[in-house]
This record gives sequence, structure tokens and C-alpha cells, in this order.
Amino acid sequence: MQTSTPAVASVNGFALHAEAEVLDDARLRQRACTELLRQEAQHRGLLDPADAPASDGVPSEAADAAIEALLDADVRVVEPDEDACRRHFAAHQAAWRQGDRALVSHILFAVTPGVDVAALRRRAEASLVELRCGDEAAFAAAARELSNCPSGAEGGALGWLARTDCAPEFAHAVFDGAEVGVFSRLVATRFGFHVVAVRQRDPGKVPAFEDVHGAVAQALRAQAYASALRQYLQVLAGKARLEGVSLDAATTPLTQ
Repeated sequence: MQTSTPAVASVNGFALHAEAEVLDDARLRQRACTELLRQEAQHRGLLDPADAPASDGVPSEAADAAIEALLDADVRVVEPDEDACRRHFAAHQAAWRQGDRALVSHILFAVTPGVDVAALRRRAEASLVELRCGDEAAFAAAARELSNCPSGAEGGALGWLARTDCAPEFAHAVFDGAEVGVFSRLVATRFGFHVVAVRQRDPGKVPAFEDVHGAVAQALRAQAYASALRQYLQVLAGKARLEGVSLDAATTPLTQ
């Protein structure tokens, strides 16, 4: 027998949104996690039992303070020692590299309201195949004709870019690889599909560990806290009655 999804998602019978409100999965999960923590704070005596969940997903000031106290008590991480920091630094040196740049050109096939995305991708892929066989002059001519970016007027040239100059997904494609020339695949970003060419690379340098020790420790601390919080929420989800929202439930208690 097939069951239907409830019109209103809830945690232990408490609604996460109004019946007419439609939330994407990420926002729904975020509200569910907040509600799990709010209810646990009440169960632990940190929050007045009369405190009610907000229909807009924003907890009361009292609930915010209680959740913070709950997490301070229950979600603790071991401070990373110097050996752990050194191992992490050695294994992820590219992430700490400073001053890396790339001389980049691109052709943007922009995703705009009403556009046929599948057809746009096919058009971009066809251009990519042609341009991988051409030279820089052919790339520049195609950019002037096809690109939806203002750089098209300059033959697609974006100049020398640092990682922080780009949207994260574009930076990942450009700086987390070593390709030079026209990339073998399209780069998809929030803006659309890009045919990307890296003309030159300046790799920058990796700083001494001592210069970034504090930042490495902070990164490890943040990773450990995120992992512990995720496990804690999974434990709460495993004990809760969830309707209309899916969270990974754990069957073992949080251990530190």
C-alpha cells in the first residue's frame, strides 16, 4: 500500500511550516534540525516547556540561548595538537597555497528564465568540441559571437584570476586541476555553462607551517565540531517521530 507524503512536515507532532508554505529539502532539513535541538533543550530543562516552535523556522531568543547552552554541554571536540595540524597541512598543502593565479578565458552560455537547459548544454558542448581543435584566435572569435558574458567583447579574456576572484564552482574547476588550454569538459556554475581555457598558470607558493598553524588548527576544529554536531543530530533524529522530512538517524549515542 502506497502512503502519501504529509502536507505539513513535523517533528514529534510540531509543524515545521504552514500548510501553504513549500520549502526545498535543504531548508526543511534545517528547520527540522533546529526543532530537534529546541525540543531537546526543553527535555533537558534548559528551555521553558511553554516555548513554542516558530512557524517561520526562526526560534525565539530564549530557544536560541537554550540551544547554544545545549550544544556547549553536549557537543565537544578535542583540541587538535600540533602533530595533527602538521599531518593535515602536509596532506592538504594545495589548500594553503598562496598567490596562485591563472590567465583565463571563457565563453558563457547563460542559463536564463525560460531557456531550454538541455538544448543550451548541447550547444555549449558542440562549441567545446570545435574549440578544442582550434587556436586562441578561433576561441576569441567564438567568444565575441556566442558568449553571454561582457568579456565576450574581449574575446572571452578574464585576465589573471586568483581563486577568490571567482564563484566557488568556477574556482574549483580552474584551480583544483592542472589543465592548460581549453578544458576537456564544460564547467557548470550558477550562471550557466562555460567553455574554459587556461592560458598560463602561476602556482604561487606554499607558506611555512608556522605561518598558518593557527588557521590549520581552526580548520581542524571546525571540521571536528561539524562532524560531532552531525552525529548528535542523527542521535536526536533516531529518537524522534519525523513526518515529511528525511534525516539520517543514528542508533548509537554520541561519544566523545
